[in-house]
Amino acid sequence: MTSNIGVPGKRAMVESMFDSIAWRYDFLNHFLSFGTDRIWRKRAVAIIARNTVNPEILDVATGTADLAIAAMKTGPSSVTGIDISRNMLEIGRKKVQKLGLQSKIRLLEGDCENLPFGDGTFDAAMVAFGVRNFSDPLKGLVEMHRVLRNSGFIMVLEFSRPRAFPFRNLYNLYFTRILPLFGRLFSRDSKAYSYLPESVMKFPDNEAFLALLNEAGFRGTSQVKLSGGIASIYTGIRGTGQ
Repeated sequence: MTSNIGVPGKRAMVESMFDSIAWRYDFLNHFLSFGTDRIWRKRAVAIIARNTVNPEILDVATGTADLAIAAMKTGPSSVTGIDISRNMLEIGRKKVQKLGLQSKIRLLEGDCENLPFGDGTFDAAMVAFGVRNFSDPLKGLVEMHRVLRNSGFIMVLEFSRPRAFPFRNLYNLYFTRILPLFGRLFSRDSKAYSYLPESVMKFPDNEAFLALLNEAGFRGTSQVKLSGGIASIYTGIRGTGQ
């Protein structure tokens, strides 16, 4: 069994960190990933579209709403995004309003590990680069399981660690040395982009994350590796009667 013990104080630290870098978050995401993050999101929402029909979607740790906006191209009936960072949500709301998507996307401030929704509210739940920021990843996944209807679909897009040599070594060099340097330079936050590689290195990925999904109650779990294993799309189904 995976430990269900969270990290004390992590929620407040993550909230403060993302509030401080919100103004540069989108730019740095695209810059530091060479634009690959956009491709990853497109693939992620395409998987949701293949497994659902006009779903009501919950976007957990929505941030500045990039994933919620990308999901609009798949024809959902609605997307509800939730995040603990007020500054990130403010930027997300401006983007949603600029695109005229207010009737389809609503963004709420709230705790992703204590979701303010009733059981069986959504057809699909998705999260991009957010689960590793939870103080208790298992609790967050259990909450997503709770708010899904029977046979509801979960999609998690998250960083993972490539294993093949020499790509693994190049990845480690970029992720632990180059990325934090540029992150600090452009965001003026000395901690945020050191936290990123640290959080990825500590996070259970690949088979370990599939086991975490299973422990949370999902079945039919699977993984699609992206860009040589730099990121992965994990999926699962909420079992009937669970």
